[in-house]
Amino acid sequence: MKHMRFCLIVVMAGLAVPLHAASWQTDEFEVTVSDSGQVTSLLDKRHSAEYAAKGQPSPLLQARIAGQFRAPDRMTWHADTQRMDLHYGQATLVVAVETRDTHVNFELVEVTPAGLIDRVQWGPVATSIGQTVGEVIGVVRNDVFAVGLQGLNVKTLGGLSLKEEGRDPSRGQTARPMPWGSTLQAYSIDRSLPRHVSVWGTHFPNMPIPPIPGETCVGSKIALFGCSADSALDRVGTIELAEGLPHPMFNGIWSRKNPDLGRSYLIAEFSEDTVDEMLGYTQRGNFLSLYHGSPFTSWGHYELHPRFFPNGNAGMRQCVRKAKEKGILIGVHTLTNFINTNDSYVTPVPDPRLAKTGTSILTTGIDAEQTSIEVASPEYFANEMNWMRTVMVGTELVRYGKVSDQAPWMLTDCQRGVFGTQASSHAKGAEIAKLMDHPYKVFFPNYDMQHEIAERLARLFNETGIGHFDFDGHEGAWASGQGDFGLEVFAKTFYDHLDHFVHNGTSNSQPFYWHINTCCNWGEPWYGGFRSSMADYRINNQAMLERNFMPKMLGWFLLTPTTTLADIEWLMARSAGYHSGFAMATSLNALRSNPGTGAYLDAIRRWEALRMADAFTEAQRARMRDTDNEFHLRALSETEFRLHQYVKSAMFEYEHYQRQPGEPTGQTWRYQSAGETQPLQFQMQVEGEGTAADLTLEIDNYLRIEIPGPVQAGHMLICDGTKRVRVYDEKGRQNRVIELSTLPPMISEGAHDVHIECAFSGDPAPKVKIQFKSLDTGEAVSMTP
Repeated sequence: MKHMRFCLIVVMAGLAVPLHAASWQTDEFEVTVSDSGQVTSLLDKRHSAEYAAKGQPSPLLQARIAGQFRAPDRMTWHADTQRMDLHYGQATLVVAVETRDTHVNFELVEVTPAGLIDRVQWGPVATSIGQTVGEVIGVVRNDVFAVGLQGLNVKTLGGLSLKEEGRDPSRGQTARPMPWGSTLQAYSIDRSLPRHVSVWGTHFPNMPIPPIPGETCVGSKIALFGCSADSALDRVGTIELAEGLPHPMFNGIWSRKNPDLGRSYLIAEFSEDTVDEMLGYTQRGNFLSLYHGSPFTSWGHYELHPRFFPNGNAGMRQCVRKAKEKGILIGVHTLTNFINTNDSYVTPVPDPRLAKTGTSILTTGIDAEQTSIEVASPEYFANEMNWMRTVMVGTELVRYGKVSDQAPWMLTDCQRGVFGTQASSHAKGAEIAKLMDHPYKVFFPNYDMQHEIAERLARLFNETGIGHFDFDGHEGAWASGQGDFGLEVFAKTFYDHLDHFVHNGTSNSQPFYWHINTCCNWGEPWYGGFRSSMADYRINNQAMLERNFMPKMLGWFLLTPTTTLADIEWLMARSAGYHSGFAMATSLNALRSNPGTGAYLDAIRRWEALRMADAFTEAQRARMRDTDNEFHLRALSETEFRLHQYVKSAMFEYEHYQRQPGEPTGQTWRYQSAGETQPLQFQMQVEGEGTAADLTLEIDNYLRIEIPGPVQAGHMLICDGTKRVRVYDEKGRQNRVIELSTLPPMISEGAHDVHIECAFSGDPAPKVKIQFKSLDTGEAVSMTP
């Protein structure tokens, strides 16, 4: 049952005059707003616990007047119409209130006088909860209770209005941790008037932003709710359904509660001819999807590349059909709204809706041959954020070398009719516009055009059945000049035009997009090996994803022809430890040429099955979260396994120093091997300058391994018990392989004397560090109850 309490109202001359605060109640929650427009109570009714932060300002709604945000002076509550008037000097905001069983809605329905207030800020609502702060979703919680703020439409942006364009480069600030607990906030901007703002931070200053007719602050709407902490995610889902927010379903289950959407996926190019083979690899690893990394001839119109899909959309439909029969999604990659220079939005006739950072006019007419162009102002052309130096004059695109240092302002060293456009004459006074570009050598659409691009992309998905996509480069929608609103609108336009579920991620988290998004998989593999490419960044993301009720994902990893089982199991242990999925990026050539591909895919399938079945204990998962720990999963059957951890020795150090003639130059250590008898395994790191060459190890004065050749400083040598000894560079990338003449010696459990010798070069000579490892006896792990 809904409840509402409000103060005694005294009617004088037709005016409602409040004597006390107004309160609204849901099933578990009561929120109170004082007669000064402050949120003074956030009450957990069941436990009679107050979660409004004492002594902190907590305005329900602020108004920006003359560039400054202002809290209300007073509030007038009208019980008969369920509206409140918030007064800010000569300005008034009228807020309609609707109480539901699960949440309370506040909607801005009137602004007077018109034009005085250019943006509004809900909150910050101050709470005393600081244990878990979901910055994207806008939910804060402790062990008992949760309080949340939800923006109920795309114009209501979660967070703070920090920049004039309405852009927040952080992961999210709908909720913010504070010394006393947290705050909850959202805002809206009046976009119905023309503006000049710095776009994309400071990249494009004073960019003219055309108005969006009718897009004012009126209609900005939030929900406030409170509930038991363990039902917070379900409460968000209830609000989505009640308020018409996106609520994507996958196989009949809400995406936010569907564990399948936290599964790992395979990224690799495929074609109509190779899709069956690639689906075989995908199925063997039990990946959720097969995701094509570069399927298009260009971004913008998204025409499928005939090299992969000679039958176009029909060919892609056939690939999707084959995948669906195996329970696999087909995905494609692009960069949100980036537009390639070979796309028909650019060539041979550029679309006038390409995003422009600013314009000037020609001060003299030009013919089709001139390579210097005189303009009235250098403002936009001299911007250092100028990667392609491209201007549009009529239907011609021109690239220029530089801008003169003084008037007359000249664009010099011009290339006429670039990107397949036609060089032509242009009259004095013609507009010349600087196109927004990017280091990736692309252009962008303006706000109107990006709707068309989002719809075009959705139409391709509808025609082919593609079911997986990332808004990679989502920040490209900032090119509209509309800040985060541009990002939110692009995603919503795409979502609204789909006729089926599409699993989707992003490069930027956004509060409204949270309701559309199904996973975020941040972390790139291009900068090093499995263990070194953005490793800390990947791990740090896991806590952020968890506190925002998002599937945990570790990012992309790269399977190459030289990837090893140790690499795979290092990743799988981290995946199990954090209960996080990942993307395995690879190629058909890498899968065919790596001799361990079958074993790796089997290992991934088994590790993933155990992860998804919650088969690992918390103690095991805690050890797996330590990136120094390594594991091996041995299959006894498809449901019974033995989890072995590598026991590592101390780090032994070997330094060169001058000895007397005839004295051995090596060094001897005592190494304790764990587990059953097994091949010798170790890693050697060379530090300093120079090289360490021709390594020889002798165990117990008779077992011997010789590794020829030099290892330079900064590199690492790894012996994994096979004949293939691998050398890695400072980025963790395999540099070369040394083939041994015999297998490494077998080492029994217990103590062993290990003698080392090698040849040093360099002055001073480098230091060699060696660590041995062996598998312990293992622990039983089972998928059976």
